Amino acid sequence: MRKGIHPAYGPVVFRDRAANHAFLTRSTLTATTAGKTVEWEDGNTYPVVDVEISYVSHPFYTGTARVLDTAGRVERFERRYGKGGGA
Repeated sequence: MRKGIHPAYGPVVFRDRAANHAFLTRSTLTATTAGKTVEWEDGNTYPVVDVEISYVSHPFYTGTARVLDTAGRVERFERRYGKGGGA
């Protein structure tokens, strides 16, 4: 890796203001926190980024991919174009 071209990457606390929930992770947003810090459960002080919506406050976010109704899609295709085989 070339030195001096990558942003700083370190621990940061993301705080969901709507749900009053915070979680500690690593991010490159440490330089854009404008000096706001918070003391975390382990006793250390980390930069904090306030967010509007996270997985806790958003009612439809599950963290998993959506399951498609493939059986319904196949049946709809067969209704439209028939079950006929070859050309």
